[in-house]
Amino acid sequence: MKRWLGTLAGRTTAIIAAVATVAVVLAGLLAAQLVNATAVDEAKKYLAVEADSLSKQTSLGGFQDLRADLLTHGARLAAISSDGRVTGGGARLVDAKTVADVQSGKSVSKTVDGPQNTVVLEARPLTNGGGVVLAQPVSEIRAAAAPLLSRMLIALAVCLVFAIVAGALLAQWLSRPLVRTAQSAHRLAAGERSVEVAAGGPAEVVEVSQALGALDAALRTSEGRQREFLLSISHEFRTPLTALRGYAEALADGVVTGSDVAGVGRTLVAETNRLDRFVRDLLELARLESDDFRVDRQPVDAALILRESWQAWQAVCSRNGIAGRLELPQGALIVRTDGQRLRQVVDGLLENALRVTPEGSPVVLAAYTTAPGSPVLTVEVRDGGPGLTEADAAVAFDRGALFARYRGERPVGSGLGLSIAARIVGRLGGRISVRAALEGGAAFVVELPAA
Repeated sequence: MKRWLGTLAGRTTAIIAAVATVAVVLAGLLAAQLVNATAVDEAKKYLAVEADSLSKQTSLGGFQDLRADLLTHGARLAAISSDGRVTGGGARLVDAKTVADVQSGKSVSKTVDGPQNTVVLEARPLTNGGGVVLAQPVSEIRAAAAPLLSRMLIALAVCLVFAIVAGALLAQWLSRPLVRTAQSAHRLAAGERSVEVAAGGPAEVVEVSQALGALDAALRTSEGRQREFLLSISHEFRTPLTALRGYAEALADGVVTGSDVAGVGRTLVAETNRLDRFVRDLLELARLESDDFRVDRQPVDAALILRESWQAWQAVCSRNGIAGRLELPQGALIVRTDGQRLRQVVDGLLENALRVTPEGSPVVLAAYTTAPGSPVLTVEVRDGGPGLTEADAAVAFDRGALFARYRGERPVGSGLGLSIAARIVGRLGGRISVRAALEGGAAFVVELPAA
């Protein structure tokens, strides 16, 4: 029982039962009050009509034949003589004030609270003196209304049972699609994919089912990209490892000797550096995704940082015959950011641009504000490489997306650089985008809030 009450169906049924019970109890109490009040009001009207009719008799003896009819309605009949004596079956219900009022010619219509009972009383004077009194205890009026009240209470009890049964069925109807949705969610959590989520029930449950289906699709897409990325990275690791093992075996077997050793050593160093770059990129991405890295924002001169970065890459431009160009406005470009992280982003973008740009084509590093005092600083890295399509731009900052798409077709890095850059720019409070460059290739645009 306790376990059932812990379910949605159990709690809903219990709540509906409690609400229905309270409603029926209140309705019963209100019905009892209304029935009793209505019965008393009807008794007053009846007694008033009969008293008016009797008051028109010329003498007390003329209405004795009405005694039986009054008794069938539970009324008591009493007569007041001209000298104030009260006789009849209802004499004990007539008080002294009523007698005095009738003798003075007044009609009386009231409810009298007696020592043992409350009485409804109607009294009328007669034309020849004296008067007639009709009275009926309220307890008898309510007793006469009791059968009607009992039938009403039985009807309310039937309604209560019906409400509880209907509530239980409603609770089952509401909880059934939620149970199915929870089962689908458990299957997703267990690693199953392409789980069919049955849509049904209220609109909110349908919305949850649709959201769960969208989550399933997103997980499949994300995990597919992760598998593809891991396969690509594994392939990239295998290439330098194969070279390292081959040269190491050659050295161990004595195949490489003399002057060849230095060349082999340089090759081993280059391949080791390549592996080291892969590992550093992976560690950097892991720290970024877990938010486990610091951002120290302070006012810095972005122009100075960009000049230092450009100077560091001049040797690569010269060696590859690339026409590099730095475009900066006069004066400082003050921005409140982390200078080290900004340099990291710019270095990564320049490395990508220099990798894909052929000999003789340009690479441009530019920075500007759109207007004096503009709150946005824009940094662009443009190249004359093969560029990116609209489909490429849509996934350019997804880790490994361009790497998997262009591996073997154009020079690629680890597949992590753009993803790292996008996360860093986001943490710096800016945004990064890519578009076609005037130089023919791609233009990566970083926008940062200026100081």
